[in-house]
Amino acid sequence: MGLKIGYQALIAEALSKIETLNLEQANALLGDADTSFIDIRDIRELEREGMLPGALHAPRGMLEFWVDPESPYYKPVFGEGKRLVLYCASAWRSALATETLQRMGVPRVCHIAGGFTAWKAAQLPIVDKPAKHAK
Repeated sequence: MGLKIGYQALIAEALSKIETLNLEQANALLGDADTSFIDIRDIRELEREGMLPGALHAPRGMLEFWVDPESPYYKPVFGEGKRLVLYCASAWRSALATETLQRMGVPRVCHIAGGFTAWKAAQLPIVDKPAKHAK
């Protein structure tokens, strides 16, 4: 099977259209009341490695559904008008997701260069994944 476009080309195209924050810029936004960090990694990645302090976990597979107010899965946090800073492990999924949200009309969306892997290597703040609340 010959692909018309591979993942590297998709990522390169997305990167040419979106805002990418470097680690210093992203770290400066931690704790900013007008910014929400969105961790789009798989739950197992969060459990294994932790996450950025205060980040919201929005699995990549549900992101578009959580963002769209017309979806039965909509999460109001995405409609608050805050700057959304997406991240994944290596900034591949987050680049594609950032481009998709931009196409959907989400304002003020960007992602972190190098993703969680670069964040962790720079020894920036990390917390354990919060335990699930009892129902």
